[in-house]
Amino acid sequence: METDSPGTMAADRAQTDGRGASEALTVYSLLSEGSKLMRQGAEARVFALDFMGRKALMKERFAKGYRHPELDRKLRIKRTLAEVRAIKKCRKLGLDAPVLYHVDYQSTSIIMEHIDGDTVRDILMDLEKKRSSTTSADTDEGAIALMQAIGKSVATLHNGGMIHGDLTTSNFLVRRDSKKLVMIDFGLTYVSHDVEDLAVDLYVLERAFTSTHPRSETLFKKVLNTYHGSMRIASKVLSKLESVRQRGRKRDMVG
Repeated sequence: METDSPGTMAADRAQTDGRGASEALTVYSLLSEGSKLMRQGAEARVFALDFMGRKALMKERFAKGYRHPELDRKLRIKRTLAEVRAIKKCRKLGLDAPVLYHVDYQSTSIIMEHIDGDTVRDILMDLEKKRSSTTSADTDEGAIALMQAIGKSVATLHNGGMIHGDLTTSNFLVRRDSKKLVMIDFGLTYVSHDVEDLAVDLYVLERAFTSTHPRSETLFKKVLNTYHGSMRIASKVLSKLESVRQRGRKRDMVG
């Protein structure tokens, strides 16, 4: 497995008050050199760029005008640091996650590997389009193997005491070259061994399946079956998942 670069290690050792900025690359100079805005969310922008001869992505947490400037800065630094630690922890657990290239805490930016691959969302949608009376996504061998890989990945994450916080089929990629499953977007990830937290993490993934892929019930069962066989306290988590589902149904009924 590819390791994080020395530049990342140096950035991670830097104090979050901005010390080490002199040894960091200027993020804004990178943005002016052929970068392309890929997407923007409520908290961050993601750019595609070239970093030392490699295709990369840069996630930049931008300032929010409605927050006190110093509070905003500290909050962005804290969330950037938490995301970096989450990615590193995932890789230590053996999960395939983006390689970190560089971290700049002054601009609250993370430069990481650009994964050449397709999202699980797009893969399942393509299978759905090709669906026929004799073939469906639930019987497709590739789709079944993909669901098993997702179940195994989530189990590994949870065994390591980590909650992803935003498990969706868009936050799993399949590399084009190796066909390995990659977990991405750790902006909401946190540490917890609480059964409720683990169950809610699964519930978020289940809702993502049912809302984006309405006929994927059988496929998601394969995710849970693999999770059950790989996660140490799976029985407790899956039991709690049922109560989380019931609360979700009640909320849906109330509106």
